[in-house]
Amino acid sequence: MSSIEALILGIIQGLTEFLPVSSSGHLELAKVLFGSNALPKESLLFTVILHLATALSTVVLYRKDLTQLFSKAIARERQALNFSLAIILSMFPAALVGFFLEDFIDSLFSGNTLLVGAMLIVTAGLLYVADKPQSSEKNLTQRRALFIGIAQAIAILPGISRSGATISTAVLLGVQREQAARFSFLMVVPLIFGKIAKDLLSGDLMQTTINPLHLVLGFTAAFISGLVACSWMIALVKRSKLIYFSLYCLLAGSIALLLTFFA
Repeated sequence: MSSIEALILGIIQGLTEFLPVSSSGHLELAKVLFGSNALPKESLLFTVILHLATALSTVVLYRKDLTQLFSKAIARERQALNFSLAIILSMFPAALVGFFLEDFIDSLFSGNTLLVGAMLIVTAGLLYVADKPQSSEKNLTQRRALFIGIAQAIAILPGISRSGATISTAVLLGVQREQAARFSFLMVVPLIFGKIAKDLLSGDLMQTTINPLHLVLGFTAAFISGLVACSWMIALVKRSKLIYFSLYCLLAGSIALLLTFFA
C-alpha cells in the first residue's frame, strides 16, 4: 500500500460511510482497481483505523446530542430512555449476523465485483423508492428501530449501503427524515466500537504490520471526509435528494458488473 492509496481509501471510507453508496462496496472495488493482492491481507488494522475515524467523526458531529441523551437517560427521562432502547434494539440483528456468520461474511470481501455490482443496483432501487414522497410524521418506536436494525444487518453485504438501507427503511416506515438520518448515524457507533474491541481482544490486529504514516493518512482522511459527508447527508435527506445517489449506485453497480465480465 502506498501513501496515495492510504489517502484515497481513507477518503472513500469517510465519504461512503455516510453517503448512501456503500463504503464496503467501494473499498472492494478500490482494491480491485489498485490491483494489489496484498492489500486485503494486510488491511485489517488499516480497516479498523478507518472505521474508528468515521465513528469518531459521528461522535464529534453529534457530541451535543449524545451529551444531552446521556444526561437525560441518567435522569430517566422517558424520551431519552426510549431512544436509547431503540438504539440497543437496532444493534441486535447486525450483532447476531456478525457473531454467527463471521467466516461467511469475511469470504464475501474478496474482490467479488459481481456481488458488489448486484448489491449496488439493489441499493439504487431502494434509494429510488425511498426518495418518493412519503408520510414522514411518525415517531421512532422500538418496533420500527428493530426493522431498521434488520436493514442494517442486511447491509453487511458489500454493495448494500448501510446508511442508504437504514435511512430508506426508516423513511418507508414513516419516520421523519431528519430523525431517520440522525438515528442511522448514531445506531452504528456502538457496533463500530464493539467490533474494534473484539478485534483488539482477538489479537488479530497485532499479526499485521503496516506503515504508521499510512495509518495516520487514512485516519485523517476518513475523519475529515466523514465530518463533511455526515453533515451533507443530513441536509440532502431533509430535501429528499436521494435520487442522485440512486443514479450513482446504478452507474457504479453497472461498472462493477462490466469489470466482472470484461476485465
